[in-house]
Amino acid sequence: MSRLANISAFVAVIEHGSFAEAARQMGLSRSQVNKSVIALEERLGTQLLMRTTRKVSPSASGDAFYARAKQILADLADAERAVMEDRDEPRGTLRLNAPMSFGALHLGPAIADFMALYPDLRVELSLNDRFVDVIEEGFDATLRIGELDENSALVDHPICMARRFCVAAPAFLDRHGPLNNPDQLKTLPCLHYGTFGRGHSWRLVGPDRTHTVAVNAVMQANNGEVLAAACERGLGIAMLPTFITGPALQDGRLVRVLPDYAPPDIHLMLVYPPNRHLAPKIRRLIDFLYDRFGSRPHWDLLE
Repeated sequence: MSRLANISAFVAVIEHGSFAEAARQMGLSRSQVNKSVIALEERLGTQLLMRTTRKVSPSASGDAFYARAKQILADLADAERAVMEDRDEPRGTLRLNAPMSFGALHLGPAIADFMALYPDLRVELSLNDRFVDVIEEGFDATLRIGELDENSALVDHPICMARRFCVAAPAFLDRHGPLNNPDQLKTLPCLHYGTFGRGHSWRLVGPDRTHTVAVNAVMQANNGEVLAAACERGLGIAMLPTFITGPALQDGRLVRVLPDYAPPDIHLMLVYPPNRHLAPKIRRLIDFLYDRFGSRPHWDLLE
């Protein structure tokens, strides 16, 4: 048995007054407990227990060792209890990154509710649309919207689908007529989400094939809410996620165009460094976000 097991056996013998009762309490045989105590005595080079046919009692060395050993075992039990409690109750600081629009529209209110559940938790939330290196920049996790990367050194935990549609204002369609072919995007005004200098191509999966179209981008921005507002004003067609356009689609300010053609599926996912023992704050955050946004999120309830 291990050194710790030997110490536990010794303490149990003293506290229960016999090898037999100590063995019963520990779920071991009397022989196992006896061997453990003997191994401890041999390691320490001294006799810890005085044994007679009628009773067992600590020697002077055993008395001194018992006091220290009992405290060590109590401290270990406290440490284990603290870890187990921490496993269930997030505490400390959670450093989290998320995309700007999703963070402002949906994550902010969600995090407020998450913190109300765990009052010992502090949150540092950074919102931006650039690529964040979780490890290099010291974040516990980042929310990303994109394709799952099986080759990443990080863990990608999908929360829900991030559906995107081509949308336009009804007034825009009144002026330009219905759309039925992705090639029309080459000439009709489009509102493009993207980084400057990287082109204006949209990829749409249809019943026939995947179309890659260089759209007529009359406006480009790196913020989806800006483009959604311009789209509602009838300035052009936008390809945006439903977590931004959902309310406008639900009340008719925007409508889908090219409904048979949609961008490839992407996910809202929580990305974090791999760890054999996942921190309680990350594990609880995953559960919370999935309960809040998983399955079919409220912004996708279009019917």
